[in-house]
Amino acid sequence: MANTLTGLIPTLYEAMNTVSRELVGVIPGCRRDSNAERAAVDQVIRVNIGEAGAIEDITPGINPASTGDTTVGYTDVKITKSKAVPIRWNGEEQKAIGTSGQYNKVLADQFTDAMRKLTNAIEVDLAAAGYKGASRAYGTAGTAPFGTAADLSDFAQIAKILDDNGCPRTDRQLALNSAAMANLRGKQSVLFKVNEAGSDQMLREGVAGRIQGFAIRDSAGFRAHTKGTGASYQTNLGEALAAGALSVAIDTGSGTVLAGDVVTFNGDTNKYIVNTGVSAAGSIVIAKPGLLVALADGVAMTVGNSFTPNLAFDRNALVLVARAPAVPDGGDSADDAMTLTDPISGLTFEVRVYRQYRQVKYEVALAWGVAAVKPEHIAVLLG
Repeated sequence: MANTLTGLIPTLYEAMNTVSRELVGVIPGCRRDSNAERAAVDQVIRVNIGEAGAIEDITPGINPASTGDTTVGYTDVKITKSKAVPIRWNGEEQKAIGTSGQYNKVLADQFTDAMRKLTNAIEVDLAAAGYKGASRAYGTAGTAPFGTAADLSDFAQIAKILDDNGCPRTDRQLALNSAAMANLRGKQSVLFKVNEAGSDQMLREGVAGRIQGFAIRDSAGFRAHTKGTGASYQTNLGEALAAGALSVAIDTGSGTVLAGDVVTFNGDTNKYIVNTGVSAAGSIVIAKPGLLVALADGVAMTVGNSFTPNLAFDRNALVLVARAPAVPDGGDSADDAMTLTDPISGLTFEVRVYRQYRQVKYEVALAWGVAAVKPEHIAVLLG
């Protein structure tokens, strides 16, 4: 097979470097399992999770205790999408561009756009999986957070949810939508006054850095969540549910309760995220750690208003698995193929070239799957 992509390597890396500088918010903040291995849609990828042994007493002696063996944990993530972005040129189009170097410049722009489209699609999937798999929410639906000048309560309250759930503080992320980031930049002067913030990054570059233990990231991947039509539902319990329960039976009402809806129960101010909804009377499922207070029968449930999410999470709570798409044994009709790994995002893109009748088609491809594997360490900041 002729190595027909060799001459395009500088063009491809120029495109990849541009995309690297335009990183979206959730991808760099999550745990990534990305390499050049191939995977097909619906294939399950096992992501290993290491765990140390239990705490033990130290007992002096000739030899250390024969302990420390552990079973490596794992989480399974399914590849749900296999996508390609095509770029095709014929001889007439190349001639029209001319031979002054413009072709490679346009081609680099096209490769940049292809990688950007795949990256943005992954960002949208990660953001959706994150908020639909979150534990609880804080804020007011329909109102962007950080809107009150010199008030950082939104940071404090979303951190409180993670603290209460036992989330480690070492690698917390806060991905914000554009409205929330605009308020942060425009109203929270303590962040861009150099004498108070201790840095001019926010003032000069608009870079928030780390605030109150969160790595601040902005993302265009968040989509508005439209609430279900559910109304007038009440709990339908044979006996009261203790704190920690995940499944809550409801009846008497009507309409849909959707995954991602925010629900509250009369007498409990916590805002729970629905992981599995219903289209009629049945049982909804909320995420771990579940109910924070006991719940009795006949308690009214309220479905919160529509909102645009922001996401607070620990890096290991969200997982992205990315692979090169599957090809048949022996290959297909591609003249050449190569993979490019972005050192910043960890994403590995595959580029293939197909030579056709008087035209050439390039393809930038990626297969991926996402999962919220630790709901306790994910919280939604409503907007």
